[in-house]
Amino acid sequence: MSTPASPSTPRRTRLTPERERELFTAVVDLVREHGYEALTMDAVAARTKASKATLYRQWESKPKLVATALRHLGGAPPEVDTGSLAEDLRRMVHDLITHATEDTALLNGLAHAVTKDAELWQALHDLHIRPGLELLDTVVGRAVERGELAADNPAKDYIVHLILGALGTRKLVENKDIDAEYMEGYLRAVVFPALGIA
Repeated sequence: MSTPASPSTPRRTRLTPERERELFTAVVDLVREHGYEALTMDAVAARTKASKATLYRQWESKPKLVATALRHLGGAPPEVDTGSLAEDLRRMVHDLITHATEDTALLNGLAHAVTKDAELWQALHDLHIRPGLELLDTVVGRAVERGELAADNPAKDYIVHLILGALGTRKLVENKDIDAEYMEGYLRAVVFPALGIA
């Protein structure tokens, strides 16, 4: 009699990489559309034309499937290196605005669930937060090396909070979507002065 695989043993899959990506994309799209709590394995099976048994055999549960989908679809943000901290930040903000609608829908869809599920939070962090933080660290580090930004400037540790705060609160405060003009004004009035750059 064969011994059951331990929980840590990697699962074998007969899905092609293309089919896996198609399935993971459908899972994340369903979270954006309906929220995590309303997502069901039946809905995933119907959207992807996969059997529910296959989904459970491969991923065991909805939390594991969603977390795996988030990790699988993660990718590094585009490289930014203009030679100027101000321009680097502008490029990063532009990229955030470009993806704001789909990212906000995903974050809203997972907002409640991630407070209860550490695995989901980690997957969301790996997909949306950590790559951006690593890029920002690189951008800030280069600015310090160039002598453009003081290494002891206290505001440099809060750049991400300043930018994400602006992106996240305009709708709440003004009932308006963020746009390039708004964020340019915010960078010039708040972020750049705090960093001592123009």
